[in-house]
Amino acid sequence: MFEKEIEKYEQVRKEYEQKISRRMSKKAWMEYHEILFSAHSCAIEGNSFTVDDTRILREQGMAMVPVGRSLLECAEIADHFRALDFMTQHLSHPFDEDLLKNIHRLVMEHTIAYKAPNATAGEYTTEDMAAGDTIFGDHVQLISRVPQLMASTSKALTEGAHPLFVAAKWHGYFEYLHPFRDGNGRTGRLMSNFILLRANHPMLIITLSQRGEYISALRKIRTEGTDEYLVAFFFKCSIERMEEEMKQKERNTRPMLFF
Repeated sequence: MFEKEIEKYEQVRKEYEQKISRRMSKKAWMEYHEILFSAHSCAIEGNSFTVDDTRILREQGMAMVPVGRSLLECAEIADHFRALDFMTQHLSHPFDEDLLKNIHRLVMEHTIAYKAPNATAGEYTTEDMAAGDTIFGDHVQLISRVPQLMASTSKALTEGAHPLFVAAKWHGYFEYLHPFRDGNGRTGRLMSNFILLRANHPMLIITLSQRGEYISALRKIRTEGTDEYLVAFFFKCSIERMEEEMKQKERNTRPMLFF
């Protein structure tokens, strides 16, 4: 299952590496993608920062608050950058609960008090939860399954399973467990990218325009008991982004007439 998607992905990834990622310095490639990733990952959760707003904050810090944006939104973006920086500096870290909790702690460090006053960044929820039209399961039972999720994912990677396939499978089940009071989405997308970056694969960036398709695929895990829609979405999302970036480079390389 997903053999065709993996084959297509690897074909596109090979071309992408030749035309994009290997032609840029690792620092420049990462700076470009971390701004896009942070902007869109936070936007999926309701943050109104644009990509340009996010770039300004990354370059100038909290001293420059974009017009019309709240300090809370600034803190969300800044925390996301800190979590991403930590993640990229610790790619050799075991894929375990310690890493998961550290990422969540950094993602929610300066905002969890506003979103969930009784919660602690980096610690699992102590109460059952609901969000939107979903009542989540018994939090004690769900949290008890996290260690096995981390262990089985690490084992799958060690045994050579495809990184994007594993990232999608892990992400779906993690969001199903929903172990933290808030910040599960951002933490889950960061951890999925940890899997990809450690394997030297391109980052997966789910844009705000793809939010509906993404949420629908996650919902299918609860309503139909299958993650095949989410896995297919991960491959589609990644392939489309690589292809779009290559087309963008081609467009921007064409000669122009000045007169």
